[in-house]
Amino acid sequence: MRVGGLPAPGCNGSLPSGESRKAGIMDFDLSTEQEILRASVRSFAEKEIKPVAAELDKREEFSYETMRAMAELGLFGVFVSEKYGGQAMDYMSYIIATEEIARVDGSHAATMAAENSLGIGPLYYFGSEDQKQKYLPKLCRGEALWGFGLTEPNAGSDAGSARTHAVHDGDEWVINGSKTFITNASTDISLGTTVMCRTGTLEDGRPELSCILVENGTPGYTAGVMHDKLMWRASNTSELVFEDCRVPKENLLGVKGQGFHQMMQTLDGGRLSIGAMGLGGAQGCFDMALAYSRQREQFGRPIAQFQVNAFKLADMALEIESARLLLYKACWLRDSNRPFSKEAAMAKLNCSEVMYRCANHAVQLHGGYGLMKEYDVERFYRDQKLLEIGEGTSEVQRMVIARHIGAL
Repeated sequence: MRVGGLPAPGCNGSLPSGESRKAGIMDFDLSTEQEILRASVRSFAEKEIKPVAAELDKREEFSYETMRAMAELGLFGVFVSEKYGGQAMDYMSYIIATEEIARVDGSHAATMAAENSLGIGPLYYFGSEDQKQKYLPKLCRGEALWGFGLTEPNAGSDAGSARTHAVHDGDEWVINGSKTFITNASTDISLGTTVMCRTGTLEDGRPELSCILVENGTPGYTAGVMHDKLMWRASNTSELVFEDCRVPKENLLGVKGQGFHQMMQTLDGGRLSIGAMGLGGAQGCFDMALAYSRQREQFGRPIAQFQVNAFKLADMALEIESARLLLYKACWLRDSNRPFSKEAAMAKLNCSEVMYRCANHAVQLHGGYGLMKEYDVERFYRDQKLLEIGEGTSEVQRMVIARHIGAL
């Protein structure tokens, strides 16, 4: 989505180079590069991910093969400068790519989105030059993954009450505590995790929170895979434990005491990722429902021709289009260096709940077959639920929005 000048009367609607950024006029066209990106990622997802997604979900297996294929396509470090091995695209392009992967499978979209926004993001935006040079090239090439250590067993929505703590001891930080539900932290190629810790107490009695980089294999640090998930079964979800884990003092990310701010700023961008997953998943549900309802016949005609079903499809199409406009506007604000926190919360909330309604309609249109693993819509129905919980629950998003509009 770009802001640009109106075409002159009689023009075909295309705009001269540079004109599309003039203030005050809206242009809803994507750039040629973004359209090419969408087509290439969609083709990749259909050919490489769709054929294996159901089996990987059944086996609860993280696929290193498709991970490498996504890396070869350039789906990691999408918005990172070429200086650190990234693709140097805008955030809108990253969101479009995430949307297209999610249109086919939530697990692969989770791996990609978490790695870009939550894994790479904090290192790119808050890391020192040494930290960037050390970690980002490997992460952008897809040779390694990085975790985002925020959630704890007793600190989910109330992230500021985290109990994991780090004590400064000479030239090291000594970390004790645990984290849970951390994506990409315990694969064979996981390089480390950004861990938010208590590092002191502020004058007003609140905990001082800082982020510290902890590499896998560090003594005192264990990362274990969490099994038996309802959703995203082919993505890696981890539980982290720190027992007198010692890391160098230079592993502090950015400024001491800024950890909570770093995490919340990261989540603003991450909410756009979840929005893209909701939007892509909703589109996937719609595509499957429309195709099935056109070929499934009852009472002598396709079920799509019954008004009750046609209206379900119409509602899905309406909500998807509205969600896409809101999400793309939020991305445009971010790419324009304008405030986008409110819009990110709105987009995340709306897209996740739109996918819920679309998945529900899609299963209903499939009837009994929608309950069978033979049909992908069953997986989409399960995968949707985390979108209303991860990176800020729907309830938290409503709180964020209420604060922005002055209601709280």
